[in-house]
Amino acid sequence: MAFNSTILLIEDNLIDQLVTKQLLKKVLDINQVFIANNGLEGLQWIIKNKKAKQKLVILLDIQMPIMNGFEFLDIFQTLNTEIQDETQIYVVSSTLDSDEIEQIRKNEFVEDFLNKPIPVEELKKQFLNSFLF
Repeated sequence: MAFNSTILLIEDNLIDQLVTKQLLKKVLDINQVFIANNGLEGLQWIIKNKKAKQKLVILLDIQMPIMNGFEFLDIFQTLNTEIQDETQIYVVSSTLDSDEIEQIRKNEFVEDFLNKPIPVEELKKQFLNSFLF
């Protein structure tokens, strides 16, 4: 089986970027992960690089400077439906704020909420169930 999606990590913390990239490589043999340092960079990457019929998986942090994850999700809902339909968003955050977690879980574009550090088995399960073809 081959992984048939593009990965975009929207995360401002350099250590979390490195750890997540290594985790994806080790657990799922994914070598190419695109990185955006905040929600604005993530939106710019999508607009510039997203190709039609290309599955996109976004791992989205919530607390970031310039544009946080909630602001990203607000603007994401205004993008065309083709982009929305071909994108799966997983929020990856260390938040313990129950209001934030509820807001994340209620968002129609968020597939799931994963706590940092990303639990390896949960990540593997999510990706194997959803993205291998």
